[in-house]
Amino acid sequence: MGALLAAGFLSQAAVCAAVEEAERTADPSALTRMAADPSGTLDEGFRDLYNLNFQGARGEFLTYQKLQPDDPLGEAAEAASYLYEEFNAKGVFTSAFFLNDQKLLGGVDGSASENRNDAFLEANRRAREMARKRVESNPRDVPGLLVLTLTDGMESDYDALIIKKQVASLGLMRKAEDEAGRLLAIDPSQQDAYVALGASNYIIGCLPAYKRLFLRIGGIHGDRARGIQQMQIAAQHGRYLQPFAKILLALAFEREHETGRARSLLAELTQEFPGNPLFAHELALAQQDSPARD
Repeated sequence: MGALLAAGFLSQAAVCAAVEEAERTADPSALTRMAADPSGTLDEGFRDLYNLNFQGARGEFLTYQKLQPDDPLGEAAEAASYLYEEFNAKGVFTSAFFLNDQKLLGGVDGSASENRNDAFLEANRRAREMARKRVESNPRDVPGLLVLTLTDGMESDYDALIIKKQVASLGLMRKAEDEAGRLLAIDPSQQDAYVALGASNYIIGCLPAYKRLFLRIGGIHGDRARGIQQMQIAAQHGRYLQPFAKILLALAFEREHETGRARSLLAELTQEFPGNPLFAHELALAQQDSPARD
């Protein structure tokens, strides 16, 4: 399972096998151990995720799904594990990718069919459908709005970076922004939502001026400075997505030639997640202080 996405795509048969294997990893004793505090299972799962233990993360997320079958966040977390694994395999969370405009704005290597990630799409579909039903029943449903923000934000990233469907990506990005705005107006403590807002603002703000003008005509705006501010909020106060916000923010600081601030974030991530060699590698690169990086 750890190498599930290394090839870049999954057949339908492989998806079924993946689900069966993940179910076997769900520790039955955890159902009892975590019954009093199911959210702790999500915390452990995301910790495994950021340590690149994808099989362990999915085991925790499947346990949470058993504990809280009506909460779409369990399915959204599972979807995040597949997408994060593919991003890691494709080098998205590296300065070599993020500081290269052609890659950041054009997507990963390989064709859409080669990179297709059926496991992510299926888990994301389930999460979105569950969340949509909750929000249709109660437009102020916080868990539902959070998951809609996450699922639309993740699929926007998938469309833009993995299968390179930029128009579809922008439409989902706009939806995620709207959902994040609604969520934060109802519950300002849901600060993971700032990841979707910050990432979209920053990446659109990195586009050439003529493209930003074209998007502005269609009602899509980008602002690099505001994007960084929003990612900082998530990096300081987010819960499940706080480390994700930190790595995005560190790479954004490198793009902005603020290497010292990038180093600080990368040092925090390296200490917190010793099982993730990427953080230590990026920190070592940032510490080189070469003119090309400052």
